Amino acid sequence: MGRWTDRLAQLGIELPEVVTPVASYVPAVRTGSQVYTAGQLPIVAGTLQATGKVGDAVTPEDAQRHARTCTLNALAAVDGLVGLDSIARVVKVVGFVASAPGFHGQPAVLNGASELLGEIFGETGQHARSAVGVAELPKGAPVEVEMITEVV
Repeated sequence: MGRWTDRLAQLGIELPEVVTPVASYVPAVRTGSQVYTAGQLPIVAGTLQATGKVGDAVTPEDAQRHARTCTLNALAAVDGLVGLDSIARVVKVVGFVASAPGFHGQPAVLNGASELLGEIFGETGQHARSAVGVAELPKGAPVEVEMITEVV
């Protein structure tokens, strides 16, 4: 075990299996010292955990929990490609929120991702972020998260 896998164990967090892509892409790609993940949905054991728009069928609080699940799936993709312990820094998180008309709380939804990364990685998990409201996401998901990490 290493630094980050030990930290996950301390927090009682288990990374899920890498989610099978829903189309023609791979879960993560390394180029140089960076790993880019594909957008990850809130899928647990092969099942999408929610559908609908945030601010309507999905509460912002539930969406925040779904963003956390998406982030665990993104970390699993990094782990599956290069190993979690190779992460030197979380560089950027991009989150997409399927938003009901008039919903403007996308940043708070993405705090579910950012706060998890802070719990796990501390200062190394501090990252740049975009939180984008969109009309629709794949499979009707309420949230999608992708990330860029620097690895050694």
